[in-house]
Amino acid sequence: MISDRYTAQQGHAAAHQTCLAHLARDVAYVVEVSDDPVPWRLQLWLQTVFGLAERVTDLAASTLAAKRRTLDRQLGAILATPSRCDLTRDLQAKFGRARDQLLVFLAHPGAVEPTNNGSERLLRPAVIQRKVTNGYRAM
Repeated sequence: MISDRYTAQQGHAAAHQTCLAHLARDVAYVVEVSDDPVPWRLQLWLQTVFGLAERVTDLAASTLAAKRRTLDRQLGAILATPSRCDLTRDLQAKFGRARDQLLVFLAHPGAVEPTNNGSERLLRPAVIQRKVTNGYRAM
């Protein structure tokens, strides 16, 4: 079973996919405020991952496995790059902690999305309702 992070942390799932869109947002911020090359490399890496995600169901399992190994190797090199920038080091640590959950969608083509944007869109009406009513439940 593939799940969200909370369910996986509770031991109810074999794996989960970290939302790459949230990481991309964090990377974009650091690229904007820092002159360090590491965030830029992470941004290029994420662009490659998103490009692969668009055609994940069209590729053979062996091709996906090879691309996953290549992406993992590239990420390892990026994460091992020393940096003097605190924001960059924080970003490297965040990617390092989530490393096992970044490319889960490649192991489950079509079953797992690389982002949680779809589920967030489905939850949005309930969140808006809660905010409009200040959490008041009687309707």
